[in-house]
Amino acid sequence: MSISQTGESARSRIARRLLPFLFLLYVANYLDRTNIAYATLGMKGDLGLNDSVFGTASGIFFIGYFALQVPGALLVERWSARWLLSGTLITWGMLTTLTGFVHSAHQLYGARFLLGAAEAGFFPGVIVYLSHWFTTQDRGKAVSRFMAAIPIGFMIGGPIAGYILGVHWLNLAGWRWLFLLEGAPAIICGIATIFYLPDWPNDARWLSAGERDWINARLTDERTAKAHVERMTIWQALRHPAVLILTAALFSTYVGGYAFWFWFPTILQRLTGWTDVRLIGWVGAIPFAAATIGLLVAGWSSDRLHERRWHFAVPQFAAAAALGGWLLLPHSNALLVVLCSIIAIGTVAYFPAFFTLPSEFLTSGAAAAAVGFINCTASIGGFFGPKIFGNLSQQSGSFRSGFAMMIVCWIIGSLLVLVCPRERIR
Repeated sequence: MSISQTGESARSRIARRLLPFLFLLYVANYLDRTNIAYATLGMKGDLGLNDSVFGTASGIFFIGYFALQVPGALLVERWSARWLLSGTLITWGMLTTLTGFVHSAHQLYGARFLLGAAEAGFFPGVIVYLSHWFTTQDRGKAVSRFMAAIPIGFMIGGPIAGYILGVHWLNLAGWRWLFLLEGAPAIICGIATIFYLPDWPNDARWLSAGERDWINARLTDERTAKAHVERMTIWQALRHPAVLILTAALFSTYVGGYAFWFWFPTILQRLTGWTDVRLIGWVGAIPFAAATIGLLVAGWSSDRLHERRWHFAVPQFAAAAALGGWLLLPHSNALLVVLCSIIAIGTVAYFPAFFTLPSEFLTSGAAAAAVGFINCTASIGGFFGPKIFGNLSQQSGSFRSGFAMMIVCWIIGSLLVLVCPRERIR
C-alpha cells in the first residue's frame, strides 16, 4: 500500500471509529443540559416559577460549568481522555436523574449548578482529544460532525420531551420523568467509554502499524511547524490578544445563543398560542433539523476553503437578520418556524470554524489551555443570556426587548472575530 493510500485509510478509519461515538456522547450531553427548556412547560406550575426564576435556573448551570474547563482540557492533553470523559458522563447522568426530585426553586438552582460543574470538562476535553487524531486538514469537518450533536440533541429531544411531559406514572409528573429517564443514557455511555475510547493513536489496535505511523508523523509535523513559528507557555497563550478577542466574541455569541436555546420552547408556545406540548416538541424539532444541515455544510466549507473568520460571522449575521425580521414583518406561525430555523442554523453553524482556531496558531499544550479558557470564560454568557432574557420578559411582558438583546450580541460577537489579528488567525 502506498503512503497516500495508507494516509487515506487512516483518516477514514479514525473518522468512522471515533466520530459516531463522540457524537453520541454529545447528544447525551445536550439532552441533559437543555431538557429544562421543555421541562419548564410542566414544572413552572408545580414549583411556582416565573420567567425570571426560570431564566436564573437555566443560566446558573454555567456558573458551575465555569470552574473546571481548563483543568478538563489539560487532563485530556496530559493524562487520559477516556477516564476523564467516562467519569464526567457518569457523574452528570446521576445528577440529571436527581434533578427529577427537586421541590423548590432553590433546590433546582443547586441541581443545575452541580450539573454544570460535572459537565465542565467534557466539551473542551473532546476538542483537545480531536486534535490528537485529526490533522488541520480534517479538523473542521471532525468538529462539525461532533458538534452536529447540538442541533440533533434539540431535534430529538423536543419530540421525546413532548411525549414524556404528557405522562403521569407512579404519581410523578411528566417533567420529573423527563429528568429521571434522560440521565440514564449518560451513565450507560460513561461506562462504555472506558472500554471503547483509546487515548492516542498508538493505543488504537484497529489501526495498522503503518496507519499509526502515518497519523503520528503528520501530527508531529504540524506541531513542529507551529513550534517553529512561535512557542508559548500556557500563561502566555491565555494572555495572547487573539485568545482574549476570541473569548470576548464567544461570550457575546453565547449570551444570545443560550437565550434562544433555553427559551425556544417557551417562545414557540407563547407566540403560537399552542397548548399541546407534543405539538410544540415536534414543531420545535424543525429548526434544529435545519441547523444540523447548516452545521455540517459550514464545517465542510470551512475546511475546503481553509477559512474560519467569515464562517464564524456569516451564520450569526443571518440569525440576527432573521430575528430582526420577526420584529418587523407581519406575524404568522409559518413565518415563525422559518425564521427560527435560520436562527437555529446561525447559533450552531459557526462552531467548526471557531473551535479549530486555537490549535491552528498555538502549540498543543497552549492550545489545550486556550480551548478550555475560551470556552469556560465565554460560557458565563450562558448564565447571563437566559437570565437577562427572563428578566426582560418578566418586566415587559413581551419578548421584544430580549430579541433586541440577542441581535446585538450576535453582531458584536461576529465583528470581534472579524477584527481579530490576521497574522494569527486565518
